[in-house]
Amino acid sequence: MNQSMIAFYRMRGTNEPFDYHAHEEYEIYFFHAGTCRYLIHNQIYDLEPGDILIMDGMTLHKPNVHPNSEYIRSAVHFSPKWVKSVLEELGAMYLLEAFQRLHHCLIRTKENEESKALEKLIQQLSELSQVTNRQELHLETELKVLLLQVLISVYNLGQKDSKKLIDKKSEKAEHVENILKYIQAHYMEKLTVGSIAEALNLSKSYVSHLFREMTGFTVMEYVMASRLTQVKYLLEMEPKKSIKEIAFESGFESASHFSRYFREHVGMTAGEFRRKRLKIYSEENG
Repeated sequence: MNQSMIAFYRMRGTNEPFDYHAHEEYEIYFFHAGTCRYLIHNQIYDLEPGDILIMDGMTLHKPNVHPNSEYIRSAVHFSPKWVKSVLEELGAMYLLEAFQRLHHCLIRTKENEESKALEKLIQQLSELSQVTNRQELHLETELKVLLLQVLISVYNLGQKDSKKLIDKKSEKAEHVENILKYIQAHYMEKLTVGSIAEALNLSKSYVSHLFREMTGFTVMEYVMASRLTQVKYLLEMEPKKSIKEIAFESGFESASHFSRYFREHVGMTAGEFRRKRLKIYSEENG
């Protein structure tokens, strides 16, 4: 499968190929059926069939789905650098503007005809991305052409109906979004559930239970994930800073704990991650 573009079509169940995460690739997420509350950065979206989320990938995001509920979705992950030359040649870089400018956005299609056409394109892209018996250059050309069609369809849908926020928020959703905003502003400091609750004038037990109910994970899991995302960003963007300095700046209090946590959640050491990212950067800009 081409690692610059990954697509899957109508995946069922709660076995996500990607856990709570941030990534370098742009993402188009298409919700088909079931019940899903999706968290992106400090926003919570209660999805309806036909909803499309576009994301730049750099902010933390994760679906919260009850294990026993139906859950059907499709998604496309792609590197903007992979299609940049094609888009520039066609004068079509505007197709990426929503990803770059809004960072994340909800398109509520109500399962209209355009969304059904997009679904077929994603199905073709998913099937083509798994082909192995075709000449590599030709296959890459086909994938880019199909992805271009997907981006055009998403752009057209977005022109009709896109929004960054759901108009009506429940009280619970507003409380959780305030918790998310507070964490994102203070994750580099020493935080506990108690200190967050006190700052927001809420009870500790309410914060703990509400956050888990609405997002599917604990407050401290989100705090740690926010710190990890910042570390990964700084490892690449501040190559002269020591790893220990970056870890402390991002809110980790212990170097040994940071090392264990990073390796457990990224699958390699922070030094290996930095070398890998800097090598990719030098190859792309060499």
